[in-house]
Amino acid sequence: MSIKYLHTMVRVKDLEASMKFYELLGLQETRRTESEKGRFTLIFMAPPGQEDCPVELTYNWDGDEGLPSDSRHFGHLAYSVSNIYETCQYLMDNGVTINRPPHDGRMAFVRSPDNVSVELLQEGEALEPAEPWTSMGNTGHW
Repeated sequence: MSIKYLHTMVRVKDLEASMKFYELLGLQETRRTESEKGRFTLIFMAPPGQEDCPVELTYNWDGDEGLPSDSRHFGHLAYSVSNIYETCQYLMDNGVTINRPPHDGRMAFVRSPDNVSVELLQEGEALEPAEPWTSMGNTGHW
């Protein structure tokens, strides 16, 4: 089983102000995704030469009134895995709850004992949807 660090996600209330802050730290925008359907923007920023270790700034277009007071700034850690199904089964076999099973063969979420959300992403293309994952329900939140 292999694992690779992908990024750390933080929610931001003011995208421009947040980007300026991270730019002051020396980070540069490396990638941007905008979702009209999901009504959010993702900005990945990293130090020069360290593009594989970004921070993901998540901006919800409709706002998030809980920010900054509800500790929702920190979102999750993200790792790619060589086989999402084998990884989730291994974690389950060792007592870890799969909060968001890999219904789509691509993405799952678990939480650490300290309630830190961890996103697991299938390396490369998504695997074919398969049971028991396809019909397994979500547990709690991630």
